[in-house]
Amino acid sequence: MTTTAAWLRRQTAGIVALALMVTAFVVGRPYFASAAEKEDLAGAYAFTPHSIALPGGSPMQTIRKVNKDYKKIDAWISSVGAAIAMDDLDGDGLSNDLCTVDTRTDQTVVTPAPGDRADRYQPFALNPGSLPMGKAMAPMGCVPGDFNEDGRADLMVYLWGRSPILYLRKADATGLSGDAFQPTELVPGSAGAYSGPIWNTNVATVADFDGDGHSDIFIGNYFPDGSRVLDDTVSGGVEMNDSMSRGFNGGRNYFFRWTGGSGGAQPSATFQRIDGVLTDEVSKGWELGATSVDVDGDQLPELFLNNDFGPDRLLHNRSTPGQLKFAEVEGTRTPWIPKSKTIMHDSFKGMGSDAGDFNKDGIYDFFVSNITTPYGIQESNFHFLSTAKDKADLRSQLSRGKAPWEDYSAQLGTAWSGWGWDVKIDDFNNSGELAIAQATGFVKGSVNRWAQLQELASANDGVVHSPLSWPVVGAGADIAGGQTLAFFAKGEDGRYANISDQLGLAVPVPTRGIATGDANGDGLLDFAVARQFDAPIFYQNTSPSPGAFLGLRLTHEPAAGTGTPADGELPGAGTPVIGAQATVTTADGRTFTGRVDGGSGHSGKRSKEIHIGLGQNVTGPLRVHLTWRDRTGQAHQQDLQLTPGWHRLQLGSQAKEK
Repeated sequence: MTTTAAWLRRQTAGIVALALMVTAFVVGRPYFASAAEKEDLAGAYAFTPHSIALPGGSPMQTIRKVNKDYKKIDAWISSVGAAIAMDDLDGDGLSNDLCTVDTRTDQTVVTPAPGDRADRYQPFALNPGSLPMGKAMAPMGCVPGDFNEDGRADLMVYLWGRSPILYLRKADATGLSGDAFQPTELVPGSAGAYSGPIWNTNVATVADFDGDGHSDIFIGNYFPDGSRVLDDTVSGGVEMNDSMSRGFNGGRNYFFRWTGGSGGAQPSATFQRIDGVLTDEVSKGWELGATSVDVDGDQLPELFLNNDFGPDRLLHNRSTPGQLKFAEVEGTRTPWIPKSKTIMHDSFKGMGSDAGDFNKDGIYDFFVSNITTPYGIQESNFHFLSTAKDKADLRSQLSRGKAPWEDYSAQLGTAWSGWGWDVKIDDFNNSGELAIAQATGFVKGSVNRWAQLQELASANDGVVHSPLSWPVVGAGADIAGGQTLAFFAKGEDGRYANISDQLGLAVPVPTRGIATGDANGDGLLDFAVARQFDAPIFYQNTSPSPGAFLGLRLTHEPAAGTGTPADGELPGAGTPVIGAQATVTTADGRTFTGRVDGGSGHSGKRSKEIHIGLGQNVTGPLRVHLTWRDRTGQAHQQDLQLTPGWHRLQLGSQAKEK
């Protein structure tokens, strides 16, 4: 053997490794759009910003009071809570009502969306009435839904320091105000001082998880149960994550199954808490986001959980009526896919997610927000595309514990944006292509604390659970405080560009929740943004030359005894058929998929309609395949022919246009 051959033999392992690295770089090479490409894409979109009316007179804060053990990181602890939702709360047929959590006042506010009908009522804060509250409690999010099934939109507010509160709309309400809602405990408790569970909830979503025809509730908690995070009179009883990548000591997750409800002037709703649905390791992740969506077509929604300090979890729904059952599914590792980009094995800081069919194969894909800050913590967003051949293949793989989705964020140009939070996948100009709106930013101040955070991120897992090991992140600290909203639009080559700067959306204020909906009924999706310790903002969609669209407002048949509103009483919008899906086929054979979403994301909730952009020069008729479950849990499907535009359908054993 020659000397050269012997040397090559000794270096084989290194040569192979180098070849793999080069190949991986070529395959996953990141894409960055040019300035010219961004300007060209931005020409198809336009948004006009409007201030959102809020009630005045409340004292303002820029940081919360926290447990004494958290004092040195009180800005960190105060970094979440801004939230927003869009829905039709007053039954006027438009999703022009907002429910927002303002962290400056720790109030949950209902207010009309800006526009021609903004004078319908005055903004007001929800009042818990006689339900026990305290200074160590603060709202974190607002989820619209019909929780007592009387056809009127209610609100669920989840909090730190207690269990969630349902605000049920009274049947005799003549206008939207604080008096129009009956505050009701989700977890029944005793009268007097609060005696319920001490939860610190950061995410909630609503879906019919067990397929019985009634919407259930998922509650995802962050800090361990019992942690008095916001009680500045006590020291102790709190901790941080026990690992930066495998933290399984967070608050437990809970499911609530609908068991009954009534309307009237004193409405009620009851839910049964179902324990033991998830394993301890899955249940005790540090939850910040969740997406509920039926991906395999059995009309049972899967649940995708996004965890800070640990792997995200995709849970395949195998429930039956009255019996909740989920199974973890995991992505497949290959030499070209890092462990950190594989479903169930990632180590990134999941903050929120959403689902949409990016490649129009009829199977939902996912986008997940992570921390993606150069010279800070440079992880990657996840842009998961399905690799299954069809839904039959998808069902087969899911039943075997496999999750056939692969991350293409680097190749598609969506890998990096900032410290990500909520995300919404929607078609904002009816082009037939989905765009991605993403909230970013963390703590805004004047003293850069990235260096100390990087030191913590590389610390031994044995010490990070103690707040004493964390760097000082108090008043004045800045970590990603100047980052801006991201807006990824798809180019003709299939890759995406962040055009938020070109659209005037790049305001350097940390954002948290994004809500989408058509507030004025013109067929273009508007959106509202919750900003941490700053005023929320509404963006009216004024995109030029939009394409055609199909909009579906899908409601259940009225429950027996709900009746019709008397003269002067607010009408109900109807009970949305959460989880219903529509597959639309145009005359030229293109297909699009949409769903009625019950609250996917971090702290932003879209309106409960299906909106599908169709592109230019589409006049119809459209072939629409609907799938849904009725009140009894019976699964249905029906084919319809509809013209572009808004349609209101009532779903029972059949779909009927109203």
